[in-house]
Amino acid sequence: MVSWKGIYFLLALFLASFFGSIFMLSPFLPLMFVSPTWYRWVTDRIVATWLTLPVALLEMVFGAKVIITGDGFIPGERSVIIMNHRTRMDWMFLWNCLLRYSYLRLEKICLKSSLKSVPGFGWAMQVAAFIFIQRKWEDDKNHFENMLDYFCDIHEPLQLLIFPEGTDLTGNNLDAIHDITVAYPQNIPQTEKHLLNGNFPKEIHFHVRRYPVRTLPTSREELQLWCQKRWEEKEERLQLFYEGEKYFDVTGRSIIPPCKSELRVLVVKCISLLYWTLFTLAMFVLLYLYSFVRLYCVTAVVIFVVQQKIFGGLEIIELARHQYFNKRQNGYGRKTE
Repeated sequence: MVSWKGIYFLLALFLASFFGSIFMLSPFLPLMFVSPTWYRWVTDRIVATWLTLPVALLEMVFGAKVIITGDGFIPGERSVIIMNHRTRMDWMFLWNCLLRYSYLRLEKICLKSSLKSVPGFGWAMQVAAFIFIQRKWEDDKNHFENMLDYFCDIHEPLQLLIFPEGTDLTGNNLDAIHDITVAYPQNIPQTEKHLLNGNFPKEIHFHVRRYPVRTLPTSREELQLWCQKRWEEKEERLQLFYEGEKYFDVTGRSIIPPCKSELRVLVVKCISLLYWTLFTLAMFVLLYLYSFVRLYCVTAVVIFVVQQKIFGGLEIIELARHQYFNKRQNGYGRKTE
């Protein structure tokens, strides 16, 4: 049965992402063609402010408790995050962990391409340059590699979340692999429908294992075996979790302390709730009072929809822009030589 809590949660996230995309992100779209580096710097931080909202709602409004054990993160390092896929909401719940141990602006997610069409959410993900895939490696391989090369070229540190069954995780621009196991002792929301029904997790447990890139095997075959071994360990860890005390570590602590104190996290959550609530209300008021605001809103929506129909998404345009100027610069370099 639909719950008012679920309606409030999803509606708050949708409206914040919708208005945020139109009034906070779209004004910076032209910057993509002037300076991709500055465009990424600005938009990543705007998107990160929105990522704090579901964290604040889950913990402050719906009382979810977050327990993080294991190695933790070294703030700011470049890493690939591999995580078990317990529910369709895992990628969102991970933000509760990263808010404490890393920086939300660094995270990029590898996810299915159909999500980029969702108004608000999908638009923001395109601006954030998330990596959308068709789930066919033959089609996705080049795009995946091109996006990673782009981030390296503009010196963009990132933490890329993927749900792999064995892939190429090595690279010269990588510091570590973070292997995260997530579990829910009770109330496991499998889909958005469960959230709509008010089925929010009471506890979210994360166990983090950090593997420095220098310790990884170098060949593709050995790396696939390494991934399979990690997944076997996950299965054992999860079995012990659900059959035992429902804790990955009875101490309830990670080896590496969080980079933010719980007081700082609380302040961030409070500011996030206050800001996005007032921002959403303010946008409704402005839309009601001023015709030029309504015109701008309609224009931005048309731009978001049309550019995806024609070019495939803002992240595709950003990548194409970078590749075009790279070719021009390389061409000029050869002529000079």
